[in-house]
Amino acid sequence: MSADHDLPVDPDADPRDPPPGWDVLAVIALGGALGSLARWGLGEAAGTPAGAVPWATVVENVSGSLALGVLMVLVAEVTPGSRYLRPFAGVGLLGGWTTFSTYALDARTLLAHDRMAAAVLYVGGSLVLGLLAVVVGLRITRRVVT
Repeated sequence: MSADHDLPVDPDADPRDPPPGWDVLAVIALGGALGSLARWGLGEAAGTPAGAVPWATVVENVSGSLALGVLMVLVAEVTPGSRYLRPFAGVGLLGGWTTFSTYALDARTLLAHDRMAAAVLYVGGSLVLGLLAVVVGLRITRRVVT
């Protein structure tokens, strides 16, 4: 952690490091497949009609943000030497679970159905809830592990 703030810094984010090997790419692919399948399953179960607020996407993105906050504490402060945890869980699993593209498409769909207020609340609310979820994940995890 930096002395300037108490936010964890990803130990894998050094641009001077060599690119990952095939082993890391394989765990990313596995995590991505599992996260994407779970997101698809929730979306199918929720069955959001066209023009309705896409609650499944809100749940996916906010829960993924919470999990990312938890993961960053674990990766940066608890198990910083883990080679596969962040690539599998962060890049793969949570990358597949959360979805910016569906978030944008859902907003466009709400606008196409003349649901301006719902679209604005969906876009802004998802952003605020996601950021709050990251902070909650960081704080709760720090309390649990310390």
